Amino acid sequence: MPCTTILVGKKASYDGSTMIARNDDSGSGHYTPKKFVVVHPDEQPRKYKSVISHVEIELPDDPMRYTSVPNAVEGEGIWAASGVNAANVGMTATETITSNPRVLGADPLVVYQPAEDGREEIPGGIGEEDIVSIVLPYIHSAREGVVRLGSLLEKYGTYEMNGIAFQDQDEIWWLETIGGHHWIARKVPDDVYVVMPNQLGIDQFDLEKALADQDKYQCTQQEYADLEYMCSADMKEFITRNHLDLSQNGVLNPRDAFGSHDDADHVYNTPRAWFMLRTLNPKTKIWDGANAEFTPYSDDLPWCMVPEKKVTVEDVKYVLSSHYQGTPYDPYASYGDKSRNGAFRSIGVNRTDFLSVIQMRPGMESDCGILEWVAFASNAFNVLVPFYATVDTTPDYLSGTDKEVSTDNFYWVSRMIGAMADASYRSSVFHIERYQESVMAKGHQLINKYDALLEKEEDGTKRMALRQEANQVIADMLKKEASDTLGKVLYELSNQMKNSYSRSDA
Repeated sequence: MPCTTILVGKKASYDGSTMIARNDDSGSGHYTPKKFVVVHPDEQPRKYKSVISHVEIELPDDPMRYTSVPNAVEGEGIWAASGVNAANVGMTATETITSNPRVLGADPLVVYQPAEDGREEIPGGIGEEDIVSIVLPYIHSAREGVVRLGSLLEKYGTYEMNGIAFQDQDEIWWLETIGGHHWIARKVPDDVYVVMPNQLGIDQFDLEKALADQDKYQCTQQEYADLEYMCSADMKEFITRNHLDLSQNGVLNPRDAFGSHDDADHVYNTPRAWFMLRTLNPKTKIWDGANAEFTPYSDDLPWCMVPEKKVTVEDVKYVLSSHYQGTPYDPYASYGDKSRNGAFRSIGVNRTDFLSVIQMRPGMESDCGILEWVAFASNAFNVLVPFYATVDTTPDYLSGTDKEVSTDNFYWVSRMIGAMADASYRSSVFHIERYQESVMAKGHQLINKYDALLEKEEDGTKRMALRQEANQVIADMLKKEASDTLGKVLYELSNQMKNSYSRSDA
């Protein structure tokens, strides 16, 4: 899936949270309805079968409850996409990334081969459809997520290149698949944020340390807090045997070794990273003009940077909603030289299915410290809403999506608002701005209110009821705000109908 990811370390965020966030975008030519649900242990299969690759995987007998943002319409598999489990571990999967022919020739992708001409079918590997469902219910820390997924990749392979984020209260890990069976993972430094378009991103990796620390992979964070890199056990031999290290000084750059630098990247991928870095570090580098240190075409954009100021949830939403506002590349720009408008693939495209921001807040009871912020449809026109993640159920307004277009659920209302506001941009944009600010402010307000109530309540059953009550109150507020905004942008677009006439009958 074409997506965009941003990861924020706990010392880089405004409140000490770890944050992982990703736009999930449909492929070209379709839109994928999504819903926000809770999966309980008795709903988790013990034998998993992929719809796309037909691979069958035996799963452990002790799954945990977890939140999920699956496809709302059956047919292509679950695509659980993002969630938080009962052990307070978050995960988002996947960011589709790129590779190069040398890697794919050395370790080919494991692609499903149907039965034909008298030959039996050959299952493919695992992919985005499967990864959250077969990993998240079974892990108790971010690094345990890396180890479990790494072992599954080595055993079953994958049919696509992907990047996956794992998160707990203390750490964020980013894993990238390399060919069909190999992988590398790097801990996100606490004081940085990471930007990831659809491109292999890690630009620095200590391979020797990753291999020397193999015996630490299964150990706890408390035992080995210095663990920073992990990879397949045979990664060094794989690189050497296939001449993948392109460095002149012997320092491995995974992006050079395993990634791509195609002309298409300069339209589709690198401009997105450039905009996010430019927004969060406007004065650190020169981003524009003849003397720019980095441009939308730069292949060496940093994978991570220390932000100039602490990063907020609002900042995350802003960069993941980008259409290059404030630059010559904005498709909505109504001023200046318009020859470059829309030159690059926006971050907040029309085909965004959802945005999830998982925020793990410090200094709180574990059952109320995690917020899962959710938005549906195009981020340029939608709103991001917080919900407590430690719950048994989610509000119908977010969980009830199906294939029928309806104003009774958040996904379809968001799609309608986006399409109408885009078509009437100049007259509707201020309605969108007010909608976004109002919902974000009221979301913070309601979370603050229920945080205070939860702080006073000690009974576990009542605490669960309070969290679910909070989520329902937030959903009710959201439905009212969304309905009001839908009416306003419908009015603005109706005024632009080609059969309009200004004279009234009276």
